[in-house]
Amino acid sequence: MNTDSLTLGFIGYGNMAQAMAQGLVDAGVLPGGRIVACAAHYDRLVERTAQMGVRPMHSGTEVAAAADLVILAVKPGQVAQVCEPIRHELADPDRMVLSVVGGMTLEDYADLLEEGTHLICAIPNTPISVGQGILVTQEDDTLTDQQRELFTQVFDPVAMIERLPRELVSVGTTIAGCAPAYTAMYMEALADAGVEHGLPRQAAYRLAARMVQGTGALYLATGTNPGAMKDAVCSPGGTTIKGVASLEKHGFRGAVIEAIDAVERGD
Repeated sequence: MNTDSLTLGFIGYGNMAQAMAQGLVDAGVLPGGRIVACAAHYDRLVERTAQMGVRPMHSGTEVAAAADLVILAVKPGQVAQVCEPIRHELADPDRMVLSVVGGMTLEDYADLLEEGTHLICAIPNTPISVGQGILVTQEDDTLTDQQRELFTQVFDPVAMIERLPRELVSVGTTIAGCAPAYTAMYMEALADAGVEHGLPRQAAYRLAARMVQGTGALYLATGTNPGAMKDAVCSPGGTTIKGVASLEKHGFRGAVIEAIDAVERGD
């Protein structure tokens, strides 16, 4: 099987599932007509799927029967209830299951799915909707080599796939999945400062957004240590180092680290 014949199905169609569908359709990986979805509120589902041509379905049973790749995209407390009626269908040797349920690992599904189910656990972030996502996957999975290759074909066009050991998936997910909110706050703060000094709001947002995008792209293209990237902009006695010194005085890096620590501690 390849992406030309693949049908993908979402069980649960909240914000993250919609972001994934949007990214895949816009990138030309799959047309909307080869994506199916079910959700708790069918009328709302119909509205959410109409724009992309995703096919709404009434139940997980219908999705499992129609899809070659089934994506579990419900809340953690709903997983057992969702999996129970479709355990047999999900264990079809020609079917893949992708869990994007926060906090759920391969081991958590041992009693929820039948032995032999081809499962991979991963967490995407919202920039997947514009083809600039990250997909943090658990290093261990039960896919075949062919399925693993197909998984990469499907998601590589819309996300950087980062495979991590089970014990590191949580912090990887926190950095990839929570930090877009922190980065948006940073962009908002930069824009506020720009507006304070006379920049039009939308111009300030564009400048901040492009700066964040370009800095990330520069690192990915060169692999230059971020500390060295910072040093390259800081001339002795120059304007940038004065701003860096001010950020250090106000605990900028410590605040970022503490934000990640707070998530990992569950504060």
